[in-house]
Amino acid sequence: MSAISSLVPARFLTIIAHLVIVITIFWSRENNVKASLPLEFTQEQYDSEDQKLVVALAVTLGLFAIELSGFFSGVSMFNCSQGLLSTGAHASASVALLFFLFEQWELDIYWAILAICSVLPAVVEIILFVGVFGLKKKPL
Repeated sequence: MSAISSLVPARFLTIIAHLVIVITIFWSRENNVKASLPLEFTQEQYDSEDQKLVVALAVTLGLFAIELSGFFSGVSMFNCSQGLLSTGAHASASVALLFFLFEQWELDIYWAILAICSVLPAVVEIILFVGVFGLKKKPL
């Protein structure tokens, strides 16, 4: 099995693993919201932190939509650079978000994980979209 043909399923599996963990965090976000608050907090503070986490999770899901659309359309499915970047980023995000979920880390850490592990592959995916559909280059 060549490197490219083994990279495609690895990329898909890491994206799906990251997606499943994000959905799990969305369902059980109460503990992470409470970890971001002081011991004594008001309902308004809780609602504010909960809304921040929901926005972060929604942004993550939007970035998944961008990346999966490029993957399934074939724009970046066989691009080695994007495959390695995406596989590494989503595998790292999966591990980091498992710690975020189980160790009940604060909300600010989620934004850092989002920036490094979701935004970066999505931006490269958008660049590949522009190259293929805007500049009419052949996908690799």
